[in-house]
Amino acid sequence: MAYLQIQHVSLKGISAAVPKTRESNWEYPYLPKEAAEAFINTTGVEYRRIAPRELCTSDLCVTAAEELISKLSWARETIDVVIFVTQTPDYLLPITSAIIQDRLKLSKECLAIDIPLGCSGFVYGMSVICSLLQTGHLKRGLLLVGDTLSKSISHLDKSCHPLFGDAGAVAAFEYAADAAPMNFHLGSDGSGYKAIIIPDGGSRSPVVSESLVMEEITDGISRNRCQLVLDGMDVFSFGISQAPKTVNALLQHFSIDINTIDYFVFHQANLKMNKMIAKKLKLPENKVPYSLKDYGNTSSATIPLTILDQLKEQKDKVTNWLFCGFGVGLSWGSVVLSTDSLVTTDIIEL
Repeated sequence: MAYLQIQHVSLKGISAAVPKTRESNWEYPYLPKEAAEAFINTTGVEYRRIAPRELCTSDLCVTAAEELISKLSWARETIDVVIFVTQTPDYLLPITSAIIQDRLKLSKECLAIDIPLGCSGFVYGMSVICSLLQTGHLKRGLLLVGDTLSKSISHLDKSCHPLFGDAGAVAAFEYAADAAPMNFHLGSDGSGYKAIIIPDGGSRSPVVSESLVMEEITDGISRNRCQLVLDGMDVFSFGISQAPKTVNALLQHFSIDINTIDYFVFHQANLKMNKMIAKKLKLPENKVPYSLKDYGNTSSATIPLTILDQLKEQKDKVTNWLFCGFGVGLSWGSVVLSTDSLVTTDIIEL
């Protein structure tokens, strides 16, 4: 069973960047006014940030990382590991994290890893980078997360286009002998892999001429096989079932009192889904923040982005957090951790 307790690592800071371009779901042409109102009320997504063609996820993350490194006053040669979690890398190969190492002018002794995950990616990425740091051989690390999924979604697909926004975020971690433990629960169910998928473009189903042909799936949903497919009902059922399970499993396994958690920051999937999860867990509304209204579902960036958008006042306090991500894979992960004087930045616009 995938329970982890990681010692001697502290979350030191968070930063994020989003594109300047903001789209309104009130103006999305394939949602008439009444349909747009229903969509916004259900999903909670009113606005989204959309990257121009030349702006990549790595650009957002590098900008956020530069700001955070400066605010932490970290010497770049002291950063030993950089992990990039994304489904929208710069290239199929090489790994984007190696390019990021060079762009940030980090040491050539810096370990660089790409992890191709989405919704659960921030928690999964935390488990990897903190596992590497906990021995003390590596002292500092940057976890960069996010996606520009607008590049992989059909503008003619009303089931996906109004839901997803683009963003990149960075979390800084440091070895600290006296840090409180981080407790994780992680899992996956690959039998549901088709629930969120881009069918063509990998080795299993390479791109051919037919891959780029637009197909009308139903009224208001047209896409090609190189664009994202989302089975909304399957994902909804999965989310409201698995997210409470992973939270309860984590709390029970590590004997953590749910009342000691100050904030529960969930992957921002869908407002109705997230509120049902919070209701199942009997969580007070003031402990569950949301950033869906202004940013939409930003994949692995949603948790740090929500903290910056909604909870920056906590940066100078000792805070007990529970983070929970769930979705594409299918995969899920939850973690309980504490922070003290968390360094944060304003959300940067590019």
